[in-house]
Amino acid sequence: MQYYKTLNEDTIQCLLCRHYCKLKEGQTGICGVNKNKNSELKNLVYNHPSALNIDPVEKKPLYHFLPGSNILSIGTVGCNFRCPFCQNWQISQTNKIDENVVVTPENMANLVTEYQCDGVAYTYNEPSIFYPYAKDIGKLVELKGAKNIFVTDGFESIEEIEDMNWLDAANIDLKSFNKEYYKKVLKGNLDAVLNTIQRMHDKSIWIEITTLLIDGVNDSDEELENMAKFIANVDKNIPWHLSAFHPDYKMLDKKATQIETLKRAYDMGKKYGLNYIYFGNIDVPDITYCPKCGYEIVIRHRYEVIKNEITDKGTCPKCNDKIAGVWNK
Repeated sequence: MQYYKTLNEDTIQCLLCRHYCKLKEGQTGICGVNKNKNSELKNLVYNHPSALNIDPVEKKPLYHFLPGSNILSIGTVGCNFRCPFCQNWQISQTNKIDENVVVTPENMANLVTEYQCDGVAYTYNEPSIFYPYAKDIGKLVELKGAKNIFVTDGFESIEEIEDMNWLDAANIDLKSFNKEYYKKVLKGNLDAVLNTIQRMHDKSIWIEITTLLIDGVNDSDEELENMAKFIANVDKNIPWHLSAFHPDYKMLDKKATQIETLKRAYDMGKKYGLNYIYFGNIDVPDITYCPKCGYEIVIRHRYEVIKNEITDKGTCPKCNDKIAGVWNK
């Protein structure tokens, strides 16, 4: 895809997220890392990761995508949102790039082979804003038979989503169901995120959704109902991860989420027929139950797979019902 379009002699429009920033010569977008340089879009973080680790895929979190896999996780700096609860704010809310760190797409793909990883996750900060770098890595990784994963706020541009034939899976944040909260606090747009979820699902990218629940902020019965209803209308087989908030960044005055809040959200999801709902950031086992017979197929604890009895055909070993997900490489 073309990552920008020319509007006039000195102005281009960035196509790397739904802000669609219009940039004059020398100007940088909201993300802080995409710049108009000589009437072209320059991705300033290309080749310059700020974080690089090997994680279990469960940490993304993806629970229905190759359980037990090791994933090379990479991030840069910058973000197109301004979430006051961000857990990675040290890199996402800065545009300071360490240009002494250079890892080319070829280098990154070689690391996948060297460390025997099953895929690459573009994570820690928002991957849509370093899409040119991610895609170049991803195309090389794809040739090695490994998978590509986005962990995202769901603010990808329509052009990006249409270009994502190389992407296998995504965990998308649904941070609220309040348009004003998205606009005023997060500096995003709820409708755009909902559209991204639908579009990625329509492209057959395996998606799971995470909601960080914060008491008194996004946990009203109305919001929980609207979120559960929306997900169910897209696909009742989309896993919904209900994550507990812990004080961080600009929200140190807020208390950690009560377990009762997570249970209320769980019950709402079940009311609307969601088949797979999980708790995050609390110390309890996460279990995949067969929606048909209730058998405990996969048991995880602290991102470790304790038990996995999914069959080679992706079915329940007890009743042979199909379990939604990507279970084989």
